[in-house]
Amino acid sequence: MPMSHAFKERLFPVLPSITSHYGTPFHIYDETGIRQTGAAVKTAFAGIERFREYYAVKALPNPRILSIMGEMGFGFDCSSIAELRLSRQVGGRDEDIMYTSNNTSLEEFLEAAGDGGAILNLDDISLLSKVPVLPELICFRYNPGERRTGNDIIGTPSEAKYGVSHEQIVEAYRQAKELGAKRFGIHTMLASNELNYQYMVQTAAMLLDLIAEITTELAITFEFINIGGGLGIPYKPGIAALDLSAMGREITALFKAFRRAHGYEPALYMESGRFMTGPHGVLVTTAINRKEIYRTYVGVDASMSSLMRPGIYGAYHHIDVLGKEGHEDSETVDVVGSLCENNDKFAIQRTLPKIADGDILIIQDTGAHGSAMGFNYNGNLRPKELLLGANGKVELIRRAELVEDYFATLSFTPDVLSL
Repeated sequence: MPMSHAFKERLFPVLPSITSHYGTPFHIYDETGIRQTGAAVKTAFAGIERFREYYAVKALPNPRILSIMGEMGFGFDCSSIAELRLSRQVGGRDEDIMYTSNNTSLEEFLEAAGDGGAILNLDDISLLSKVPVLPELICFRYNPGERRTGNDIIGTPSEAKYGVSHEQIVEAYRQAKELGAKRFGIHTMLASNELNYQYMVQTAAMLLDLIAEITTELAITFEFINIGGGLGIPYKPGIAALDLSAMGREITALFKAFRRAHGYEPALYMESGRFMTGPHGVLVTTAINRKEIYRTYVGVDASMSSLMRPGIYGAYHHIDVLGKEGHEDSETVDVVGSLCENNDKFAIQRTLPKIADGDILIIQDTGAHGSAMGFNYNGNLRPKELLLGANGKVELIRRAELVEDYFATLSFTPDVLSL
């Protein structure tokens, strides 16, 4: 279900004090919930000889959150120079970082190799000739194509721009070996917000079968398989959560069977983002306007620039009105922001308690792909981020953007090319 009861019990009683002190809008994250999820993931895969979660930095790229991940022993999944630098700021080095990029530039390769390095996860066979210095450890992202279908968000792998095809995968490792690679891993990413745990079990089975084939062909062994991220969370009430325990048991059984058949057990890596932090964050905003035309609109002081998932995906995010949970006086409204786009809506024809100006709305499950996907259309400024600490204190972990930030890129040394 959206937003755990325990998170509500921690947050809602103190939310009036928080909004009074910090103002709205803001995203606030629950450290206790994040750590509990991290512990549950480690417990689920404790039977595998070597397991590691690589937190998907794209989901919530905040150094304070990344520090919590590091404290839990997790690594960092990165796809850009900025994400690499964020991860290194909190102590990530070498094999703490999995660098998986797409259409990678020379500048990005150099950044990945610098300041302690990273595991290089190549997205295409052609990139072998573009890596400035090939590291000892090489991983490829595998795209199985028609051999397997993706879920609704990822789509069909054969139509995706990511990864090395099934026909190319053996040749990719052959070339890497010939170029001097000594250590090998393999990665895939075939789902997004997947609630059927068996899909991830099938992914692990597919990769274990594949490395057995490649080992037979090339006489190399694999240090790890990375089954990617995509573990889902139930955004809507009444939807069953992913069965993490069953997923762990069944994948562990696959690894033990592989050991019996091949005499060794690779490490298991995952790169969950949404599953780790998504349910442990909310966007808090204030109702500032009420408009009665062909339907009722409740205007709030946040906009799609704070949470774009409903606007671009039609995604559902559950909403509570502080102090009015379960209120009998309800109505059907659109909850909207101020942007000059009609898809600037957090909810469409949603039944909610009757909302008045000044009411506080809690838009749930924004702990992943919320603030991270923010933008500045209409000159809209992204809100602050807060952390509700395990110690009960609230900490500002990113200030709100200022108008000066918006204009910062307009301050530059003139550069005119005469042709």
